[in-house]
Amino acid sequence: MLEPSFHCPFDHNKFMPNSYFNDSVERYAEIGVDVEAALTTLAEVPISMHCWQGDDVGGFESSDTTLGSGLAVTGNYPGKARTIDELRQDLETAMRLIPGQHRLNLHAIYGDFSSGKADRNAIELKHFQSWIDWCQAQGIGMDFNPSCFSHPKADDGMTLAHSDAAIRDFWIEHCKRCRRIGAEFGQQLGSPCVTNIWIPDGMKDTPADRTGPRQRLIESLDAVLAENIDRAHLLDAVECKLFGIGSESYVVGSHEFYLGYAIKNQILLCLDAGHFHPTEGIADKISSVLQFVPEILLHVSRGVRWDSDHVVVLDDPTKAIFQELVRGDYLARTHIGLDFFDASINRIAAWCIGTRATQKALLLALLSPNDKLQQLEQAGDYSGRLALMEDARMLPAGAVWEEFCRRSDTAGDLQWLEEVRAYEAQVLAKR
Repeated sequence: MLEPSFHCPFDHNKFMPNSYFNDSVERYAEIGVDVEAALTTLAEVPISMHCWQGDDVGGFESSDTTLGSGLAVTGNYPGKARTIDELRQDLETAMRLIPGQHRLNLHAIYGDFSSGKADRNAIELKHFQSWIDWCQAQGIGMDFNPSCFSHPKADDGMTLAHSDAAIRDFWIEHCKRCRRIGAEFGQQLGSPCVTNIWIPDGMKDTPADRTGPRQRLIESLDAVLAENIDRAHLLDAVECKLFGIGSESYVVGSHEFYLGYAIKNQILLCLDAGHFHPTEGIADKISSVLQFVPEILLHVSRGVRWDSDHVVVLDDPTKAIFQELVRGDYLARTHIGLDFFDASINRIAAWCIGTRATQKALLLALLSPNDKLQQLEQAGDYSGRLALMEDARMLPAGAVWEEFCRRSDTAGDLQWLEEVRAYEAQVLAKR
């Protein structure tokens, strides 16, 4: 692995106790919020950082991978990771600048093929053992995803729902192998691996037969999940989508399809913030879905006009997601991962901005006077509920966030970008 070859100009002596923190603790105590409890919870919730932000969803199968299957990355910012070592170095740099707990979210196309290439239906544990070793060295868990896209057998827009049985069998075998590999991640790292299935299957124009592909998808998923694997090592998830590039009129794995499948099979349902209508949020779905499935996987992203996978920011839809998780006491049943890719800005900055924004949304939810709000609601005092919701918005959450960064020995806001700039000048610019 490449060793960081840059000098960090950040002065850790600047990590002085936040002078506003004690005042913030008192302010929050006035409305019944335990700041220390919020910080403890925030430190315990891992965020699964997606590897594909670092190289624009290219992977390491070949040097000329062409992204397809309705996926698109815009921009050409210098310094993209070209090798596993470069990607890992970039991830390590980003993780040093992000407080709290981390995980790695890996796609199958990011295997270590230094010993020889393998097609998707032939991948083995040996292609991923070096990732397990890296995660062990970092002290983090890992999640996994079959890569049912950017492949000749996905060029016509169908994979697990394909009308050609041979192509279906190819992708079924790929997903089976991913489950076994994911289980090995979980066993070796001591933390269950969430292995999430997303497929691009759909049609650009109105289909004449909506039923057939969905019946085939059920048969394929049943075959993929037939092997019983210990949930202590592997958690299965399926990811819905409403539309995509090249599948504007019909997506086989719609929300209703995967909701029904997840309920029937008692597996995780993945809710991606960008996979619904542009004005539709996923926050309200959480309390409904969790009445019927054991756990959920969140892909925190930001759609702008379409499923554009913009970098996560601290916007209202993101805050609403985490409010729902905290107010419904769903954190223990939720796995939080990121899914965005932006090549128009520094890729490490994108990781930092998106992950830190996700953590800030969670912190705001933890600092909300949820008990008092629910008491007011149960008493029918809706005026008091709305007033407290609004007044709490202006409380000094920023001071609590800075304290969290300080305790994590991580640069605070308006400081971390300095280190990214240094890394860009001394490492990324030389690629």
